[in-house]
Amino acid sequence: MKKWTEYLEAVKAFSAEWAEPQWMTDLRINALNKIDELPLPIIEKVKFARWNLYNVNSEHQAAVGTIPSFDQMNDNPMIVQTGETTVFEQISPKLADQGVIFTDLVTAIQEHPELVKEYYMTKAVPVEENSLTALHAAFMNNGVFLYVPKNVVIEEPLESLFIHNGDEETHFFKHVLIVAEDNSEFSYLERFESQGTAAKKLSGNVVVEVITKPGARVKFAAVDSLGENITTYMNRRGYLMRDSMIDWALGIMNDGNVVADFDSDLVGEGAHSEVKIVAISDGKQIQGIDTRVTNKAPHTIGHILQHGVILEKSTLTFNGIGHILKGSKGADAQQESRVLMLSEKSRGDANPILLIDENEVTAGHAASVGRVDPDELFYLMSRGLEKSAAERLVIRGFLGPVITAIPIKATQEQLIATIEGKLSK
Repeated sequence: MKKWTEYLEAVKAFSAEWAEPQWMTDLRINALNKIDELPLPIIEKVKFARWNLYNVNSEHQAAVGTIPSFDQMNDNPMIVQTGETTVFEQISPKLADQGVIFTDLVTAIQEHPELVKEYYMTKAVPVEENSLTALHAAFMNNGVFLYVPKNVVIEEPLESLFIHNGDEETHFFKHVLIVAEDNSEFSYLERFESQGTAAKKLSGNVVVEVITKPGARVKFAAVDSLGENITTYMNRRGYLMRDSMIDWALGIMNDGNVVADFDSDLVGEGAHSEVKIVAISDGKQIQGIDTRVTNKAPHTIGHILQHGVILEKSTLTFNGIGHILKGSKGADAQQESRVLMLSEKSRGDANPILLIDENEVTAGHAASVGRVDPDELFYLMSRGLEKSAAERLVIRGFLGPVITAIPIKATQEQLIATIEGKLSK
């Protein structure tokens, strides 16, 4: 077992090199001291205690890997990071004049320290939530900060691309912090992708915090395509205040083992979260996805839709949790988790959990694990399609609700291409 205190001086030096304020250095040190004291997160039916999630290297990472051509960049606000280095960043003067901040997290901590301090791992994902969040806080190596002021409506989507270089033996710990002030509205898209295939197993740890103030509206889309050699903990969390909304659309297309917490805390009356997730597991991959919506206030709405496809000898576990707390009258918690198994050697679980602590609420769930409907295949094949083509078409329709929610057409097409690639292996 690692002795995390041995990393103390390295963490201090790392923080000093990035010119972090004292509060950030202290946060890292306090988190470092808590790693061994805190438990792992609980992901039902997934045994990951021995996974390679604690392999860290406190040295700086080089900006390596194939960087997209600038001709391929969209005109919308965008940040591209390779390793821990931001290699491309753009935001229009109009948005900057409106007070929108969209920059890498290291820069934000230096230039907007008090604003970041107010929200960074304080409301959505606490540092001491579990051993992996403390590990993240101690060794986080960049990310993105997005701040949208009151009443600002952004028409074009904001986009982040994080490139992980699998040939470099270092950890990939990214943090995304989004703050949507009162009545703001925008779409945000993030992509995590790997390049290179080093033999050594690497550790990934991604924390995303989205704080929506009263009346804010956020459409959050993500496509995760990390490589086979990286074992990842993924924590995305929404903290929703009165009458605000987050519409999540998440495509989980990683090749390595993954455990994920995708949560929405509805803390203000009338808050609303829609969560749509598609996932594909293949090879010998194991993915455990815990999706929770907690209704903490009256008249809050939380809906979960999870669709997954399992190939070869892989495993995919969906845990859907709807929790209505005492005092949340008029709340609504609905969930649907469905898994398609395309191999007799694969394993799938869809576990619905409803925890109801209040009367006068609405709640329901649906869950299924099965194979492609033979009647649908027969119908398509009777019209001239080969079985493999018909099967892919059925699966595309099965995953369609999330694909269509991605705000950028080129990324929709990329997600479809990724799905096709996995199905044709």
